[in-house]
Amino acid sequence: MSKLLIDLLKINSVSGNESPMTDFLIEYIWKRKDHWKVQPEVYFGEDFHDCLLLKFGKPTGAVFSHIDTIGFSTRYENQLIPIGGPEIEQGTRLIGHDSLGPISCKIILNDDFAFHDFPRAIDRGTLLSFEQSITIDDEFIQAAYLDNRLGIYNCLKLCEELENGWVAFSTYEEHGGGSVPYLLRFINENAPIKFALISDITWVTEGVQHHNGVAISLRDKFIPRKKFLEKILSLAEESGIPYQLEVEGSGGSDGREIQFSPYPIDWCFIGAPEDNVHTPQEKVSLKDLQNMVDLYKYLMKRL
Repeated sequence: MSKLLIDLLKINSVSGNESPMTDFLIEYIWKRKDHWKVQPEVYFGEDFHDCLLLKFGKPTGAVFSHIDTIGFSTRYENQLIPIGGPEIEQGTRLIGHDSLGPISCKIILNDDFAFHDFPRAIDRGTLLSFEQSITIDDEFIQAAYLDNRLGIYNCLKLCEELENGWVAFSTYEEHGGGSVPYLLRFINENAPIKFALISDITWVTEGVQHHNGVAISLRDKFIPRKKFLEKILSLAEESGIPYQLEVEGSGGSDGREIQFSPYPIDWCFIGAPEDNVHTPQEKVSLKDLQNMVDLYKYLMKRL
């Protein structure tokens, strides 16, 4: 597995504090963009908070990938408050940093409340994330925060060959969203788009399994336009790249904010399925991840 993905997995970027990931991406892009097929225009800074936009050529579409993760905020009396929807299990190790230095602690459950066992008080509002442990074999990668480090990885691999399109790195997706509307406004004021693909990670379920290909979501809580889905499925079939179809009644992504926007933009969630969702042991098939990278490159050339 590439050094890039390992580096991505080691960065803490809990919702509300995405700047470490943004800084990494800016440095990575600046070092490598001259070797990409097309050199993008890069937009970032306080006008975008911690989001990042890349504009390649003459876009008609965009790929969105969120750069935040789930985690915890420290409260009073050693209490922990979840950010997003982490699985909260006794003994799970957390890490972070406050004004007095680095933090490493465990989750303690008591009467349905979560606490930490750090031997001193942690600054109120400190953000803690799962301690990282990465395992890779011939078939799988297992680690914390594959959601959505793999989505970011997919976008950076796409950037190597993308000729026309926006790549948008968004924030806050795990805890209510909010950044996509102003990104869409900027995009549509500068180079309007007709479609968006959501580069994110979905779930292994009774109908979506490891090694069966990247999942194309026909719906989650929200429903993309069927006419656009049919176009994607036709291209996916034509590509010969393994894929599987997902149909869910819950869950959401940056696609929700695109659907709720004032712009007539089609969207579709396409991502590799993972097991052990929102735990420190998320697990994804390397084959499915490669299928995801390949399908995004194929679709963005032809949509």
